[in-house]
Amino acid sequence: MKNKKPQQAVVLLSGGLDSATTLYFAQAQGYKCFCLIFDYGQIHKKETVAAVRIAKKSGCAYGVSKISLPWKGSALLDRKIKVSEKITHRVADTYVPARNIIFLSFALSFAETIKAQAIFIGAHAQDYSGYPDCRPEFFKAFIKMAKVGTVAGKKIKILAPLLNMGKGKIIKLGRSLEVPFNLTWSCYRGNKNPCGRCDSCYYRVKGFKEAGIMDPLIKI
Repeated sequence: MKNKKPQQAVVLLSGGLDSATTLYFAQAQGYKCFCLIFDYGQIHKKETVAAVRIAKKSGCAYGVSKISLPWKGSALLDRKIKVSEKITHRVADTYVPARNIIFLSFALSFAETIKAQAIFIGAHAQDYSGYPDCRPEFFKAFIKMAKVGTVAGKKIKILAPLLNMGKGKIIKLGRSLEVPFNLTWSCYRGNKNPCGRCDSCYYRVKGFKEAGIMDPLIKI
């Protein structure tokens, strides 16, 4: 009897702890994963470097796709826009217009081409500063669009396993999956150490505290 061929998945990997946990979760579900990493003109490249390191550590194939967003429109792309240090539930200045739509569209095209059965994304709705493309409604709409807008869309699952989890729960899950948190990068600034002041740092610190786990990036 022949061994059953493992299902393939495209995993959007950003270098943060959410996407890293999603990658290790997909592997634990038995998927053979390909990590899709984007260089989309970020001011700092630490998250891209982190993503490559995580992909290598996981033993998965990966590729870095370079895309251009010359209109910018985000503090992550435009040095003239400051990264806010005020935690708010309004849309953050680090929101990149339509980013998840763009990334998922690339992932869908790639998944259809290689006949992958699933796409994984590490987005989650809780804690974040009002990003519209991290809400359950967005993913329901995108899944519906994929089914009618592609040949293989009905056969490709689009999965956001962390969508309704809080950061603390995600970190606990990551620890159980042996995610290399020491290789992840969450800070919106590209300094040597996390700034500890941007909203991404705030929620990371909050999450590790809730999980009762020491963040390996915090120097004591």
